[in-house]
Amino acid sequence: MPNTPGEHLQFHAVIHGWVQGVGFRDFTRRSALLLSLVGWVRNLPDGTVEVDAEGERKALDRLSDLLRQGFPSASVSEVVVEWREKDGGLEGFEIR
Repeated sequence: MPNTPGEHLQFHAVIHGWVQGVGFRDFTRRSALLLSLVGWVRNLPDGTVEVDAEGERKALDRLSDLLRQGFPSASVSEVVVEWREKDGGLEGFEIR
C-alpha cells in the first residue's frame, strides 16, 4: 500500500510465535499509546495475538516493526498484517 504522509489507516495483525503469557499484549498497548494509535489487542485460542490499530501510517509502520521485534520475553515467528481504510470506530487502546 502506498505511503502518503499524514495518511490515516487501520491495520489488522496476527502475531505468531511464543507471544502469550509473556507480556506481549501490555507491550503492544504501551507501544500503541506512545505512537498515538487507537485500537485493541487480544489473545486468540490458537496461541496467537490479534491486533487492530488505527492512526497515521508512519506510526502504524513503527508499530508493525515493534510487533515483529517483539517483547524481550516473547519469540515472534511471523506477523501477518492486513491494511484497511480507516473506519474511525476505535477509541483508546485496550487489552481485550
